[in-house]
Amino acid sequence: MRTEYLRDLGVTARPQPAGGLSPSSAAVHGVRARRGPAWRGAVFLSAKLTRVMARRKQVSEDAQASYLADVALAATFDDLLAAAQAAEKDFRAAQATAAPLGEQYKLAKRLDAALTDVMHSAYAAVRAEIGPSGYDDRIYKRKAMATPVVHALNAEAERLLTMRETHRLTGIPPRPEGVGLPPERLGARGSH
Repeated sequence: MRTEYLRDLGVTARPQPAGGLSPSSAAVHGVRARRGPAWRGAVFLSAKLTRVMARRKQVSEDAQASYLADVALAATFDDLLAAAQAAEKDFRAAQATAAPLGEQYKLAKRLDAALTDVMHSAYAAVRAEIGPSGYDDRIYKRKAMATPVVHALNAEAERLLTMRETHRLTGIPPRPEGVGLPPERLGARGSH
């Protein structure tokens, strides 16, 4: 009678191994044993939980593709950082020698582009360190963000973002040419 009732609830019985399950192996296999004289000799599993505990959620193809793109971009971090350092050196040299505004403007825009590229690469390194599961699972991503390696990479990416924004706000000189439409000469148009 008891087994029919449990079978109707979706609970199936599985014979217990001869040696019995230790608490750790029972947790690994997703088995919970009840103690008491009526429950000896059988371990009961919930039919609903066996499907849930089967395996971890698979990574989607989009997440895997994004992960591979981020790994490729993160691999270029050192080259992009060297390019940004060279661009900054050229821009600072032009400022120190009081180069014309046109030249300083071009160098400042080049530095801005280099800082943007290296910042994108740094954030890609953070996402690559988290792994492909971080694209789909926000809990997994949040836990991975708390690890020391990811925290250090994220701090570097934030530092580069701050450098870029500071440069955009204060470092780019005004455009050498006028902004807007050129002024018209008086009398260039016909009278109304």
